[in-house]
Amino acid sequence: MKIIGIDPGLTGAVAIIDDGNIIIHDTPTTEVKNGKRKKTEYLPLMMSRIIKENIGSNGCRVYIEKVGAMPGQGVTSMFRFGMGFGLWIGIIAALNIPYTFVTPQAWKKELMQGMKDKDAARIRAMELFPNSGEYLSRKKDIGRADALLIAEYGRRVA
Repeated sequence: MKIIGIDPGLTGAVAIIDDGNIIIHDTPTTEVKNGKRKKTEYLPLMMSRIIKENIGSNGCRVYIEKVGAMPGQGVTSMFRFGMGFGLWIGIIAALNIPYTFVTPQAWKKELMQGMKDKDAARIRAMELFPNSGEYLSRKKDIGRADALLIAEYGRRVA
């Protein structure tokens, strides 16, 4: 059975673990011009395609990070984050895939072993998955690392 981990933010990702093999996709987004400003928007059809293409013949289970508002975060960014979270849930539910919410505290307690550095999730993911370098080589790949660790958490508790 495939295990899918989702970090639902705009800079998040989807990680699939299938018999030790991993695939990671960044959350599909696009830049749209709004007057003189650009903003990032989710691409729901591409989000759906990622999930559909990874259901597998033996099915799958999704673990999605459930996070709340963070101090200092603006209303607009929280609204956009909530929109992405809702899109992922809607896609998963429409495809009739079982899912579990995972708090950051739960997966970090299980996998991070007290590591608290900003880059710790990426480092830990590379320790657990030595062949993940193509996905996690850049400092900005933290969303990918989080998704992979959420999937690994799901694999361990399943």
